Amino acid sequence: MDPVYAHATETIVARATPSGEGAIGVIRLSGSDAISIADRYFHGKKLEDQAGHTLHYGEWKTVEGEALDEVVAALFKGPHSYTKEDVVEISCHGSPFILRRILEMCIEAGARLAEPGEFTLRAYLNGRMDLSQAEAVADLISSSSAAAHHMAMHQLKGGVSREIGELREKLIEFASLIELELDFAEEDVEFADREKFLELVRRIREKVVRLMESFSLGNAIKEGIRTVIAGRPNAGKSTLLNALLEEDRAIVSDIPGTTRDTIEEMLTIRGVQFRIIDTAGIREAHDQIEAIGVERTMQALQQSALIVYVFDITTVSPEELAEDIRKLDAGKIPLLLAANKMDLNPHEKAQRFAVSDLAEEQIIPVSAKNNMNVGFIKDKMYDLAVAHQLEKGETLVSNARHYGALLRTRESLDAVLKGMEDGVTNDWIAMDIRQALHYLGEITGAISTEDLLDNIFSNFCIGK
Repeated sequence: MDPVYAHATETIVARATPSGEGAIGVIRLSGSDAISIADRYFHGKKLEDQAGHTLHYGEWKTVEGEALDEVVAALFKGPHSYTKEDVVEISCHGSPFILRRILEMCIEAGARLAEPGEFTLRAYLNGRMDLSQAEAVADLISSSSAAAHHMAMHQLKGGVSREIGELREKLIEFASLIELELDFAEEDVEFADREKFLELVRRIREKVVRLMESFSLGNAIKEGIRTVIAGRPNAGKSTLLNALLEEDRAIVSDIPGTTRDTIEEMLTIRGVQFRIIDTAGIREAHDQIEAIGVERTMQALQQSALIVYVFDITTVSPEELAEDIRKLDAGKIPLLLAANKMDLNPHEKAQRFAVSDLAEEQIIPVSAKNNMNVGFIKDKMYDLAVAHQLEKGETLVSNARHYGALLRTRESLDAVLKGMEDGVTNDWIAMDIRQALHYLGEITGAISTEDLLDNIFSNFCIGK
């Protein structure tokens, strides 16, 4: 263990359940003295003499013998525990007073209050998991949808680690041959097949780029797919928002320009969270406040992962709609058109409004007021935003730190490829390979610094 983590030999204690009153509360101890500290106050079976992975009922008493509470002690003996150290978890009644007293008594007996994320930090330092898996623990705790949970579990089980590990292994194999050539530079020998090496670097670069490209979806699933509802004033955007949410969240009025600022709500579709943003109607502003609202609408559109454009079939012509879509300048952002107010003209054909470059399936006839086809819109939102990528079952990168490391890896691999094409010397190529290996190693923690670990684990909750 690195000397800077000498404090990791101390026994730590923290509350593992949220603050506040509850039926049950849990205090967690980890370290070489965890069992002896618990035995000082736990009156039941002597924990030191019991097998690991067992539960024991007893009383928690002060040193004077006064009973504080009836508790259950869960015993985990290292290395078969979360931290690979001896761990005792005390389950008691969820009284803030009881929990505070148990914490105080453990500290009086020699334990130290744990820092945020310190239990998981120890699991990483002791080889229980790598760094990307440790970060997945925090993602798992904060996951608020089935998709985010699935993605965090995949990373916790080593999905990202395996991908990165395979890339590093292949690169290390050839890097070692390049380094060997440097040792025999005066003898002009070549151990590494240059054509095979070039092909390998290209393949690794392709995989790195694929992982980088998955970040937009992975991060969106983690944070919620940013979906903007846009359109002209009085097109029915707020009515559609209310219909999607199945509640009256936005004010609905026949007066154009009712919505003057963005309204954001969360919606879960098939286990994926969508951040639905209702925006001000897009038109020539009539006053300064409306102008600010329209400006915020345009900003929201540029930052979105999906756009649902609502238009009124009774007032907008196909030519006007085409012009509206052109002004959106959505680029590669998936776009769904909601042909609203079909109840006012049920004989109208929504496909008549088909815009070039837009598939007919992306135009949906809707009556937001009568809830017509609102369920179908949800299905199309899911299909456009995530269905294709999720069905592939590929590893998704959702961590901004991982994305940054992959970006630097790609730049280093580009330098390797350019260097080989330009015929630079082996020492320069070796230096760029080392850089690529370093950045890949940062993701899993094969390469780490104290500052990096402090930054990661300080974002964890205390007790995890």
